[in-house]
Amino acid sequence: MRYVLLLLLGLTLIGCASNDEKDAIAADSGEQEIYDRAQGQLRSSNFDSAIRSLQALESRYPFGKYAEQAQLELIYAHYQAYEREAAVEAADRFIRLHPGHPNVDYAYYMKGLSAYNVNTDFFDRFLPTDAAERDINPAKEAFAEFNQLVTRFPDSPYAPDARARMVYLRNVLARHEIIVANYYFRRGAYMAAVNRGRYVVEHFQRTPAVPDGLAVMAQGYILLGMNDLAQDTIDVLARNFPDYPNLDEDGNFDSVYTLDGLQRNWLNKLTFGLFFPPEPPQFDTRRMYAE
Repeated sequence: MRYVLLLLLGLTLIGCASNDEKDAIAADSGEQEIYDRAQGQLRSSNFDSAIRSLQALESRYPFGKYAEQAQLELIYAHYQAYEREAAVEAADRFIRLHPGHPNVDYAYYMKGLSAYNVNTDFFDRFLPTDAAERDINPAKEAFAEFNQLVTRFPDSPYAPDARARMVYLRNVLARHEIIVANYYFRRGAYMAAVNRGRYVVEHFQRTPAVPDGLAVMAQGYILLGMNDLAQDTIDVLARNFPDYPNLDEDGNFDSVYTLDGLQRNWLNKLTFGLFFPPEPPQFDTRRMYAE
């Protein structure tokens, strides 16, 4: 087994060495030759080699006719090679060096795409996860970048897609707040949960998370003994989302904890509250109210 592994390692090293030799750019290569080489590598999705060619083109011919185009295509190559941080850096550099370039909107667009995907890799395409449960900072950064694009270049061909992505990102950010609120319920931090719900209602209007935000507030107020605020919130929930799952036919709040107190299951009652306690309240109706 050891010899097999050594053989495979040797073949891998030989393959890498062969690729390096194949990708090596002759010292006397002209600007057009290097550029054409990079284009062929991009077309064949050989992005690692394309990155090396584009970097060589820019370093050897920094004032050549393809220098700026090479910088733009380097952003794309880094993005496609799953080097998202490098893509963000390349986009930042292009924006800084060429703020008035006719294609600078593309740099903003790619920076937004790269910022959002900075913590993802190739395997995330096949093992999808809930975006709202991941680190939310990249989503915030991406939203800010797309917002710059649509604000500065409203007529850009990339603006429609950027706006659509902003809608998606707002939904992700709002859902994240609900996920955190549900966590706070499990931890018994009821005021913290209320604050998360209120933040959704105040800052993420017209997102599918708003009804859950109201439910979080109502449940939190009930657990804090603030029944008047709870009833006011329930009234708002019933008026705007009468079909919400935690409302009965009369608009009363139906959850683990209601204005009438803890709703214990029959097993918990049978064991005099010693076993099978009710689960902490959790709210997630995103599929029901998804746009």
